[in-house]
Amino acid sequence: MHDRSLVPGVIQMHELAITQNIVDICENHAAGRRVRSVSLAIGDLSGVASEAVEFCFEACSRDTLLEGARLLIDRIPARARCRNCGARFAIPANYATCAVCGGYQVDILSGKELRVKELEVE
Repeated sequence: MHDRSLVPGVIQMHELAITQNIVDICENHAAGRRVRSVSLAIGDLSGVASEAVEFCFEACSRDTLLEGARLLIDRIPARARCRNCGARFAIPANYATCAVCGGYQVDILSGKELRVKELEVE
């Protein structure tokens, strides 16, 4: 499978829509104050390409309270726990077996996040 978000010049439409929603959420919470920086958490299993969000941020924030704001993205690694053996391990995909025992009873602990962590306002 080819990841179009990594092809130069190609941006998936959902990252554009997600970035616009992030800008809207931040403007609502800024209460009329200019935003200096936005800190996001984007999980490795969220399905969102952080590079595309970075690319779209300037265009989506133009003529808003976020224009010129710094965008800080914290990538959250995907981690899981096996229900069979209790092992905790990095998980490469949403559907993976335990890295220790090979079991299929795996709970994802992190990596699906997509949230605004913090706003710095004037």
